[in-house]
Amino acid sequence: MICVRCIVSGKVQGVWYRDTVRSKARSLSLTGHAVNLSDGTVEVVACGVASQVKALQEWLWEGSQYSNVTSVKCEPIEAGSFNQFNIG
Repeated sequence: MICVRCIVSGKVQGVWYRDTVRSKARSLSLTGHAVNLSDGTVEVVACGVASQVKALQEWLWEGSQYSNVTSVKCEPIEAGSFNQFNIG
């Protein structure tokens, strides 16, 4: 299992981005979270099988139909203790 922390920039708050990330992450059997940050970005932490985490990382560029993603920056982190994928 691997975990990554991604910061997603662009029009990603108030456009159902976190909810669509949660749906996609759960469909990939990932755990973690998607949280709005005060600077207008969204933090996504995803943990699971490497191929599934990579699939989510690529999908983060798509987001919701109302979002406009301009940047996705990811870095590996130590495994978290998440039971499911939540939004905050």
